Amino acid sequence: MKKTADFSLLFVVFIWGVTFVMVQNALSFLDPFTFNAVRFFMAFVFLLIPYLLTFHKKGKNGSKGLFKAGFHIGVWLFLGYGLQTIGLNYTTPAKTGFITGLSVVMVPVFSLLLLKHRLSRNTMIGVAAATIGLYLMTFADRSNLNIGDLLVFLCAISFAMQIITTAKYAKTLPALPLTLIQVSTVSLLSFVSAFIFKENHSVIFSSEVMLQKDVWTALLVTAALATAFAFFAQTFFQAYTTPTRVALIFSMEPVFAALSSYILIGEKLTSASIIGCVFIFLGMIFAELPVKKKKPVTQGFWFS
Repeated sequence: MKKTADFSLLFVVFIWGVTFVMVQNALSFLDPFTFNAVRFFMAFVFLLIPYLLTFHKKGKNGSKGLFKAGFHIGVWLFLGYGLQTIGLNYTTPAKTGFITGLSVVMVPVFSLLLLKHRLSRNTMIGVAAATIGLYLMTFADRSNLNIGDLLVFLCAISFAMQIITTAKYAKTLPALPLTLIQVSTVSLLSFVSAFIFKENHSVIFSSEVMLQKDVWTALLVTAALATAFAFFAQTFFQAYTTPTRVALIFSMEPVFAALSSYILIGEKLTSASIIGCVFIFLGMIFAELPVKKKKPVTQGFWFS
């Protein structure tokens, strides 16, 4: 089941990478908070249908702490998207990509501190290789740090904590309602943020947007595949793997995004990008190599 979980999560990352071009095109018509609000609301609807048809009828919706857990995960996910969006206004996309990718380093550290997951030598080498790869793929300049970089760093912490909190709850709570609460939380908080930052989310009903096929294609594909399916798969399969392995698999997102951009829109890949892709791939593979276990892995929850 562990291999199935890893390959399924890799497919999720493939979807995220391939749909990156779609999202970029849609954001030329919709502001990011509005796009995420509508995207996650549509994902909520997609997940609500199977929940009402199957899960709700089985009477399994009363799990203790389910709402609190889903809201907890959803808040971290919203913060990740929101802080990244705001930070992009003050720093470069390349630096954003690298700093966000630092979550691959944060997850094993948080796993050790919060979940008491011990890390193998191969895993740590794999994390280091993936970090080098992210640096080579995305770091554009050596300019001084600014407020945007700080916001994106907080975004990386948020994404890392989303993986950690999912790992905490996935083994004890049902995946479908947990995902349902998570995506509805992101949608609600995104709508509220659109009002706070004076972003006119009602623009989605304007004739200009209503007639844009690319916008609705991006919303439907990202809502169904990159949100509803992706976060349900993450929630379900994290019960069978570790947070650090998830972070390493997620580090493949910029690789898939670069390859899809090269194939779909002809974006050029630099030598550094290609070498970075190789480092990320090798890091993920190296972390999968078996090691001799000297002591059994201990598990526990440091926070509630």
